[in-house]
Amino acid sequence: MPPAGLIDTGAILALINRRDSWHAACLEAYEQAQLPLLTSEAVLTETLHLSQRHLRQIRPVWTLVRSGAIQMLTIDNEELPFIQKLMEDYADCPMDFADATLVHLAAREGISTILTIDRDDFSTYRLPGRKKFTIFPQP
Repeated sequence: MPPAGLIDTGAILALINRRDSWHAACLEAYEQAQLPLLTSEAVLTETLHLSQRHLRQIRPVWTLVRSGAIQMLTIDNEELPFIQKLMEDYADCPMDFADATLVHLAAREGISTILTIDRDDFSTYRLPGRKKFTIFPQP
């Protein structure tokens, strides 16, 4: 079965931190998701940095990734101009690099579902054909 969605930094952090206000909602969405969820190297880097810095624990992130529940997709150098263009197009938001990689991967892989707590930004971003993301957890 093909992956059904993407996952963003905030959702991964909420999954591993029971004290996070988004934990229960993200856990429920994760448990109902078709796995694996896909992410980018930028998101994984950001997640590992923030989990080490704020939670002082990166093992749960590695557990999720090494279990295969979250898989990292690669982005080739030839794809970087598309990511740069996304960041320029959404400069008024602004779109950070990690978000840009997810929007690019969504377009490239034909995926419009994302597990994120960043509802404002992902409600703004559009996929080819002006398609909106389906965002989980639901409000």
